[in-house]
Amino acid sequence: MTAPVVRAEDLGKLFPDRGGLFSKAETGVQAVDGVSFEIDRGEVLAVVGESGCGKSTLGRLLLRLIEPSSGRVFLDGEEITGLSAARMRRYRQHAQMVFQDPYGSLSPRRTVAQIIAEPLEVFGLVKGQRETREKVAELLTQVGLPTGVMDRKPRQFSGGQRQRICIARAISVDPSFIVADEPVSALDVSIQAQVINLMHDLQRKKRFSFLFIAHDLAVVRHMADRVAVMYLGRIVEIGDKDRIYSAPHHPYTQALLSAAPEAKLKRTNKRIVLQGDVPSPRKIPSGCSFHSRCPIAQDICRVERPPLASVGPGQAAACHFAEAFPIPRTDDPDPVEDAPHRRAVSS
Repeated sequence: MTAPVVRAEDLGKLFPDRGGLFSKAETGVQAVDGVSFEIDRGEVLAVVGESGCGKSTLGRLLLRLIEPSSGRVFLDGEEITGLSAARMRRYRQHAQMVFQDPYGSLSPRRTVAQIIAEPLEVFGLVKGQRETREKVAELLTQVGLPTGVMDRKPRQFSGGQRQRICIARAISVDPSFIVADEPVSALDVSIQAQVINLMHDLQRKKRFSFLFIAHDLAVVRHMADRVAVMYLGRIVEIGDKDRIYSAPHHPYTQALLSAAPEAKLKRTNKRIVLQGDVPSPRKIPSGCSFHSRCPIAQDICRVERPPLASVGPGQAAACHFAEAFPIPRTDDPDPVEDAPHRRAVSS
């Protein structure tokens, strides 16, 4: 059996408070809390959840752009947590990132050719200017940009074109793993689908493993093989995309999916409205972190943290009553409201 390309074991990140004489080292924002999963070769794992749930922090932990407070990360079978900068350098070729902001992630002073060529030159994958420009031209073609633009600077491109440049830079070194952090959320709706379809086609062709961070469930359904749902730094449900969309077991997953008509929950066309606000990550509730908003919370939920346990083939949920909570019916009592219309991904 082939080993997973990426494995996270009990991964955590606490951003400690840094002010005040009496602040404690263990206090602060618990952005990621005890997260474990694997990503197989050529697989796309999408991570979804509300803003502030820890999705972006998780992606950066996997690439060691920030250091974990606890847990371990393995890339291509070797633990990279704790490696020195010198030893970590050789893994950078195998793990790349596409950031959310295509404007801020490109140097305004460099040309497109210089931006895309940088990782190629750093890792010694090209020799001489001619070979470099030939490779840059090949990469531009792969992301749907004309080769004649390589001497232009980022300010001369639209947001969608800049994100294509970022994608070309990420795939230039043939990585085995890419993290894409909300890669289309900063783009106009009219071009989001084009960029998503490009990434989907490149992933299928090159077979790199993919952590795809998003909040748009239509985009996730188009891209993912598996889906992980995060709430307050923890994975509350994970599994095969089709099983998550057709038979979600965690109440939070059900609420997210009910807000998106494209999710097509069985027997329902109404939205589950969660009560209250998301608690602060500075003070995560005891027991199940979702209990303060959960419609089926019981006493055990307030004191005992539920494990991420199997609820069926290839699917796990962290809920004491995962098997008991059915998909909501159209005749269920409120609180519900009609789900708003949302755009589906199309070419």
